[in-house]
This record gives sequence, C-alpha cells and structure tokens, in this order.
Amino acid sequence: MTDVFIGIIAVATLVMALVQVAFIAYGWTIARRLSRMLDQVEHELKPVLDSVSSIARDAARASSLAVVQVERVDRLCTYLTDRVEQTATTFERAILTPLREGAAVIAGSKAVLAIFKNMMGRTTSSPRSEEEDTLFIG
Repeated sequence: MTDVFIGIIAVATLVMALVQVAFIAYGWTIARRLSRMLDQVEHELKPVLDSVSSIARDAARASSLAVVQVERVDRLCTYLTDRVEQTATTFERAILTPLREGAAVIAGSKAVLAIFKNMMGRTTSSPRSEEEDTLFIG
C-alpha cells in the first residue's frame, strides 16, 4: 500500500511538473507574442510620432515667428502714434497758432475800424439842416 501512495505522489508530482512546464512554455509564447506586437506597434507608430514631432517643431517655429511679427506691429503702431502726435503738434504750432494770432489781429482791426466808423459817424452828424427836415416824412 505504501508503494501505491508513493506511486500516486510520484504521478501527482509529475503532473504538477508538467503543468508548470506548460505554464512556463505558454508564458514564454505570450511574452514573444507581446514582444512582436510591441515591435509592430512601435514600427507603425514611429512615422506618426515623427510626424507629431515635426508638427510640434513647426508650431514652435510658427509661434516664434508670430511673436516677432506682433512685436514688429507693436513697434510700428508706437512709431505711427508718435509721428501722428508730432504732426499734430507741428500743425498746431505752424498753422493754428498763427491763425489764432491773425484772428486776434483781424478782430482788433475790426474793433479799431468800428471805433473810427463810430467817431466819423458822430463828426459828420451835425445838427440837421432845414433841408433834411423838409424831406423828413413822419
């Protein structure tokens, strides 16, 4: 009977060893399959990753160029604003100030002429003569 138990233990140990070897072989097959699949995915994704990398480089370059252009536009706007302010100041100094002074001179001349006219009107308005009275209708 002991021989039977020893035989059963030997067969059970053999079956366990065969199962373990089968698991190791199956695991090895799965590992090789996964390795091939990862190689294939890497091979297929390499052009996509290169393309994404190229797009990222191009986007970075475009971004830097856009920043340069925005800075140029900002400098141009600042320059134009300064020039417009200078032109307005020059216009005011060269044209408006003399016009104001000329208008003041003209207004003064008008006032002087009005005074002379007023004075001339008084000196020529002597007491009415009798001829003017007869011509008066009233």
